[in-house]
Amino acid sequence: MRQLALFDLDHTLIPIDSDYEWGQFLCRIGAVNADEFARRNADFFAQYQAGTLDPVEYLEFALGTLAQFKRSQLDEYHAQFMHEVIQPALLPAAFDLLKKHQDQDNLIAIITATNRFVTAPIAAALGVEHLLAAEPDVDTSNNITGKLLGVPTSGVGKVIHLHDWLQRRDQQLSDFGQSYFYSDSHNDIPLLEVVTHPVATNPNAKLSAHALTRGWPQINLFDQQ
Repeated sequence: MRQLALFDLDHTLIPIDSDYEWGQFLCRIGAVNADEFARRNADFFAQYQAGTLDPVEYLEFALGTLAQFKRSQLDEYHAQFMHEVIQPALLPAAFDLLKKHQDQDNLIAIITATNRFVTAPIAAALGVEHLLAAEPDVDTSNNITGKLLGVPTSGVGKVIHLHDWLQRRDQQLSDFGQSYFYSDSHNDIPLLEVVTHPVATNPNAKLSAHALTRGWPQINLFDQQ
């Protein structure tokens, strides 16, 4: 029976937060008002770390920023972002972990609260075909409108998106003899609780404490990088 391997992205497969770094990148290149954007971005990031973030409010901010630019300009910015920020953060330990599951012919997916525009090229660079991410609405010219499609891919929303994705594949979680989910954050406890093999990966303090009480394994991919 085939196995399922799910991975969070930020601070799990990469040792940075791609959403936060994307905002910092836009500030650095002068694409947005640096002072105002950096302040709001930092506020949202602190809320995420504290577990108090309203995901819809944040995504409206993030997608609203993307909507200020034509898609061709966004793609140009993102190529530069990948070269300057993401490529240096793609480390051997993450590829080794993914390869372990690829060699076992597992069905592999990244499931992240960050939007698809930011994360799709990162998933491709990691060699992962399937990506479940916050979905930005686009117009007929493929420009981002600033609206979110469906529910956020955070908290219990990751469970919802997982079941919806499997249903579109005519599958369900119980079809897999073993299911893994690797995550760094206590925000992902709802999905960690429904797989057969939850793995606290580079865990924050809250997740580490929870994993200890539940007897979940804990790994740190980037300690020796």
